[in-house]
Amino acid sequence: MKQLNTYDTKDEGEAALAKIDEPKRLASERDSTEVIYNLFGTPSWGNFYKLGMFQLQELQQLVELKQNSQAYDQEKHTKIIQMLRYAASSFELKIPDHWL
Repeated sequence: MKQLNTYDTKDEGEAALAKIDEPKRLASERDSTEVIYNLFGTPSWGNFYKLGMFQLQELQQLVELKQNSQAYDQEKHTKIIQMLRYAASSFELKIPDHWL
């Protein structure tokens, strides 16, 4: 398990916890008077998609348009892929070829 995201409130953290696959854990951390909630789980594109991270929902729409030979925002697609390359290296993931 790795830290996937951080939330400001317990409610946000618990909502995110409910979305992802096992194994998972929500841990609170106090810094002075601030409490944050760290979400731990398996780093996977599926979990990141469920959490709404890395613009994966938008990427899905762009890839569908591209695969159907429809007009799509190529610049936006390129920016998302650049961000995913960083995430992939950080979480030891491979970007699926059909996303590229």
